[in-house]
Amino acid sequence: MRLDKFLCDMQLGSRSQVRNVIKKGLVSVNGVPVKSPDWKLNEKQDIVAYMGETYTYRQFYYYMLHKPAGVVTATQDRHMTTVMDLLPAVCGKDLSPVGRLDRDTEGLLLITNDGELAHKLLSPRKHVEKTYYVECSGVLTAETINLLENGVDIGDEELTRPARVKLMAQSDGSYAMELTITEGRFHQVKRMVQAVGGSVTYLKRLSLGTLCLDDGLPKGSYRPLTEKEISDLKQLTTITSA
Repeated sequence: MRLDKFLCDMQLGSRSQVRNVIKKGLVSVNGVPVKSPDWKLNEKQDIVAYMGETYTYRQFYYYMLHKPAGVVTATQDRHMTTVMDLLPAVCGKDLSPVGRLDRDTEGLLLITNDGELAHKLLSPRKHVEKTYYVECSGVLTAETINLLENGVDIGDEELTRPARVKLMAQSDGSYAMELTITEGRFHQVKRMVQAVGGSVTYLKRLSLGTLCLDDGLPKGSYRPLTEKEISDLKQLTTITSA
């Protein structure tokens, strides 16, 4: 791989910017300054350093973002802050969110450039579980729980697939629950709650498959996934559900 492409893939600047940095002798390969942008390196073995930091090449990158409310799930938007604006200087080219959370929804969002994994996580054939913490107005009865867990009519051609409900709290006219679904229909959680006579007042995604939101990750912050988290997701998506 050419040195300038390597630095671009590391998100260290545009092609012209990194070429200028290289020509100034600010980049070293295996401890030796290199001034040629065309320098061919072994990205899997050579050690590249710039401004005191070393960079290891990876084809795919994976980040966990704790999405706050008020941010849109998009790679770019002319008028609103996007989830990608919250990751301004991370490594990895062509990063994008896996699926989407509504603007007013908080919680776990996976950001990656691994298109194959993203496709599998979103595939209706895989039935990957997604768990949400939901606060609602209304009353949650045994009958409405049964409806949610066995499929409700939200106006589509088919009922929703079976879900799991865990009641967390209930008071006069409101309740909180954890709802686990295996689909990703438009506004699905809100429509399911509405179908049983309630209304969502707060929504937060807690997990996507084997990946759970890090309790220590503040809203608007992100971190790279661990190797185990990546491995668990890949292993999960090798299983095709009927």
